[in-house]
Amino acid sequence: MAEELPPRIGLSTGLQAGAFLGIFLGFSLAVISALTDPDEILRIVQLLCLTPVACAILLGPFLGWRRAPLHSKDDPLDEIRILLEPFNEGKGRWRVLSHVRGDGRAVRIDLHNSSRPLAIIQATLPMTELHPVRYIVGRGEARSRNPELRENVLNFIEHRIPLNRRRRTASSVEVLPPSIIEHMAATHTMHRRLFFLLPIILFFAWLEMR
Repeated sequence: MAEELPPRIGLSTGLQAGAFLGIFLGFSLAVISALTDPDEILRIVQLLCLTPVACAILLGPFLGWRRAPLHSKDDPLDEIRILLEPFNEGKGRWRVLSHVRGDGRAVRIDLHNSSRPLAIIQATLPMTELHPVRYIVGRGEARSRNPELRENVLNFIEHRIPLNRRRRTASSVEVLPPSIIEHMAATHTMHRRLFFLLPIILFFAWLEMR
């Protein structure tokens, strides 16, 4: 059976992205025009208004042809809660209903008050192949209620998840699915290309307007 490919981003989104790039390019060209020949008001207005339209038409189909990240449309919150039912420790300790929540983008699992935080991570790591999961571990400060939790969790995850799929914040560590990482890498590649292309365009535009 052939592997399912993620859907295309779509022409509508591609046109919007192209227009957004055109706004930046048009503003930059208008600034160059104003500096080289401030009396050309009409040219400045044309650069501001027509460049986004031109970029949307030229770049929109290309940007829209890119594929969106493939991810499950199902909400994993209920599935993870059922999976973690055996780890309930009763009122006042770790419980699924109070420590596992969704924020609309990722599932948040608070590991405080659990006597088996690493076992919880081990049970939920397979879910991170399709869904982002954020583990709340605190800041790891000496005055906190469980200062060693953060370090233990980080060491456990670092030995099992590649660096590019991990995100650390002040009080949590998030594991991202491979599809999101691939999409982010493709986006960064395009941004780098545009970063080198736009200065070249602006340089030739400056030569033309001199």
